[in-house]
Amino acid sequence: MALRRMDNVGIVVEDIGETIDFFRELGLELEGRATIEGEWAGRVTGLGDQHVEIAMMRTPDGHSRLELSRFLTPPVVEITGTPRSTP
Repeated sequence: MALRRMDNVGIVVEDIGETIDFFRELGLELEGRATIEGEWAGRVTGLGDQHVEIAMMRTPDGHSRLELSRFLTPPVVEITGTPRSTP
């Protein structure tokens, strides 16, 4: 079965500005940027009180969105070793 459409994909990034530039080079258009913070955002992600910078980009055909997120708080945690979900 082939993928027919993608509505929204989210990616967590380290540098939101560089990532926006990268996807612009691929033809995506920046729809907007915002900062999300507080307990409401934490309830959505399960990460508690957080401060996140986001950017929404649209594919050239206008059907799909790419949501870029850069977490300012809580701090990023590096995971080492093999993920438990690896087959």
